[in-house]
Amino acid sequence: MSSDFKIEARELIAEVDGLRTSILTIGPGQCVPWHHHSIVTDTFFCIEGPMQIELRNPEEQRVLAPGETTAVQSLRPHRVSGIEGGRCKFLIIQGVGHYDFVPC
Repeated sequence: MSSDFKIEARELIAEVDGLRTSILTIGPGQCVPWHHHSIVTDTFFCIEGPMQIELRNPEEQRVLAPGETTAVQSLRPHRVSGIEGGRCKFLIIQGVGHYDFVPC
């Protein structure tokens, strides 16, 4: 269960038992690959974009402009990238519960 995929930057803002907040920057052509979490919900806040979150079960695509937010519930497979392979930056809040990264 690893989240060691290559992206431009990761900045851990805060982490306590059951909750963590980070800022991720995805460079051109990069992505957070398909995965899900067993317990935690991912809440995304777009800082620079646009960005897209692709989801499965059911298939869906959410596009966020700077200042917009969305959440992905646990167990729902998702992938995050910039639009058309572009750069994006976002704040992510992950909780509440034990964090894991389950590749799909």
